[in-house]
Amino acid sequence: MQNLYKLAAAIFIAGACSVVHAEKTRVILDTDANNELDDQHAIAYTLFSGNDFEVEALTINRTSGGGSVQDHYAEAERVVKLCNLGGKIKILTGADGNFDDIKDDLVNPNHDGYEAVDYIIKRAHATVDKKLVLLPIGKLTNIALALKKDPSIAPKVRIVWLGSNYPARGEYNQDNDLPAVNYVLDSAAPFEIAVVRYGKPSGTAAVKASLAEIKEKMPGAGPRISTPVVGRHGGEFSTFGDYSVNLFVKMGHESRALFDVAAVAIVKDPSWARSSTIPAPKLVGKNWAGRPRNVREIVLWEDFDREKIMADFYQTMQNPVLVK
Repeated sequence: MQNLYKLAAAIFIAGACSVVHAEKTRVILDTDANNELDDQHAIAYTLFSGNDFEVEALTINRTSGGGSVQDHYAEAERVVKLCNLGGKIKILTGADGNFDDIKDDLVNPNHDGYEAVDYIIKRAHATVDKKLVLLPIGKLTNIALALKKDPSIAPKVRIVWLGSNYPARGEYNQDNDLPAVNYVLDSAAPFEIAVVRYGKPSGTAAVKASLAEIKEKMPGAGPRISTPVVGRHGGEFSTFGDYSVNLFVKMGHESRALFDVAAVAIVKDPSWARSSTIPAPKLVGKNWAGRPRNVREIVLWEDFDREKIMADFYQTMQNPVLVK
């Protein structure tokens, strides 16, 4: 009888553990991958977090600092290959232009960004019982276009955006498409902002990695691929970790914020930042204007736990579980 109790307990524990790992978050990561270096690290962090995420696609957009939309696509493809997932993760070309350039052309089936926009809509409507998390770590153009093209996806998605210095003005992702930000703010979709706040300890700007740390922890990290990938700055790489070191060296800074990694991290574990709910503001030009009577609310994420986020990032890089 005692052995039966032990067997039952073992089955219960195994079952409980399997339930924990089975409840994965459905994600589409929307990225301007060729801009600096945080997007590449966020992509790898997501793709190596197979116990946490079901990655349905990477969608691409162009921002002002990273060349053409094809350049952004090429960098995303490079990272996916270095994660040993080449040909296994969809990479879809999104908007080259901005929301106001495209919104009136959505009746055209081949409008700018249609591949990414249509796929976002398709997966939002997928017959599953879990919301699709849209994780834009660049401008909000693809997300705004998807909501404009099919507003019925709003209750089926959760948007977690890396952007803005709210309540201060400015920020790269925000300023690359101001009308897209306002469109999402006024939509019915659940909307969360992981604030950047350049130079302040309360935003993702505080989640930094030093060059020395990267040189110590990242060489050889991740799976080793059989066919090396040529990097953005030249050279050949067989692991993402080695490419990470190259990106940091070429950037030429002693430390660098991994803004986008922090946005991925809070989807993995919300305890790594502090959230609050506010009436949705709006942008007037580049300045924020509060709307205290607005019944539409959004979530702000701030006060990111740099130590826990970076510890999980390095652990994930060194012990990757590839998404399926």
